[in-house]
Amino acid sequence: MNLFSLHGKTALVTGASRGLGAEIALGLAEAGADLIITARSLQALGPTTAALQAMGAKVTAMALDQGGGDFSALEGLAVDILVNNAGVEEVRPSVDVTPELWDRILDTNLKGAFFTTQALARGMIARGRGSVINLCSLTSFVGVPTAAPYGSSKSGLLGMTRALSAEWAGQGVRVNAIAPGYFRTDLTEVFYRDEDWAEAMRAKIPQGRFGRGEDLVGAVVFLGSEASTYITGQCIGIDGGYLAAI
Repeated sequence: MNLFSLHGKTALVTGASRGLGAEIALGLAEAGADLIITARSLQALGPTTAALQAMGAKVTAMALDQGGGDFSALEGLAVDILVNNAGVEEVRPSVDVTPELWDRILDTNLKGAFFTTQALARGMIARGRGSVINLCSLTSFVGVPTAAPYGSSKSGLLGMTRALSAEWAGQGVRVNAIAPGYFRTDLTEVFYRDEDWAEAMRAKIPQGRFGRGEDLVGAVVFLGSEASTYITGQCIGIDGGYLAAI
């Protein structure tokens, strides 16, 4: 079981103020990692910081607007595991998508993830080790109506995962992804308010339920640990069997 231990490692989780990011941060801490957590404001990170401290974890909170274009605060940080979780979404018919909406979603979900990774990967490459875990989506594989910018960003993130894994594998840095299925979070709440939609979607999931935050933790810990040292360029679907059953 020592293969799965994260003791002695530092993990940075973006968008860790709530939802899946907070769950992932708590799971990494439970596996022994020290945490650096980011969100657009320090105040928003208060609850996650308090929960990590209550566990006895070492945690540093940092304000970072991943869509803002300034990643200088990340330079020089010694991080072993990066989880690119921060993301934004807005449901809108594609004929009504504006350049401003497109840029806001792509700047955070794809461009921001790339430059966050770039800033931290320099140190990983210098040390000859590191694990990057990107949060892709079902929309990396299938089309979802009214989510064209989001799906484009997540498809791009899968392409980025594969490109960086191929480029950095020989330098000891692994780049993988997970693709959560249908999880009810603040980001996706707009869908679940439609009870007919929710019931129809649940019926398509072989396990018969929507995902919970803790369902992601095991895969993230695995990909960040020594148990996965020969795995890179992969995307693990965490979807209750949804993609397999389409």
